Amino acid sequence: MTDRSHTTFDSPIGPLTAVADGEALCGLYLDGERHQEPDAVLGREDRFLGEVQAQLDAYFDGTLTDFDLPLAPAGTPFQRQVWAALCDIAYGSTTTYGELAASIGRPGAARAVGLANGRNPIPIVVPCHRVIGAGGALTGYAGGLERKRWLLDHERTERAPALLGSCRCIGCDSVTQ
Repeated sequence: MTDRSHTTFDSPIGPLTAVADGEALCGLYLDGERHQEPDAVLGREDRFLGEVQAQLDAYFDGTLTDFDLPLAPAGTPFQRQVWAALCDIAYGSTTTYGELAASIGRPGAARAVGLANGRNPIPIVVPCHRVIGAGGALTGYAGGLERKRWLLDHERTERAPALLGSCRCIGCDSVTQ
């Protein structure tokens, strides 16, 4: 494991722990999340993580819809392809697992897309909360369905027409490499 730094801060959905490798965001973990890296929070804090926190604070304040952060999520090529596709889901919008699978050229892979979605190590920034069940039901979220509901409601109520957009994270383009 490379040398990683971390910071933990409060948010409207509970404590968040951001983990970076000095150049990019590697993880964002919600308190009690099912897939949290147990050793990821060992390390030191650094200045880059201050920018991560500032952008997340602006998101929660309703003034930021597009994150501008370098990302370095660890995962399989398929997972990274799914995570990159998540970045194309516009703020305030949702898609289904089947639609997401079709968007990456794998229309029969909705279940695999759901599993990759659930393993997203950078939730909120890579907006896995914007994926819902085929019938519109809220299904699965590593941070819990209450948080998923809160994030979706936040994006529906806090957005302003001038702020609409999709994820433009620096790492989203490189996630598929």
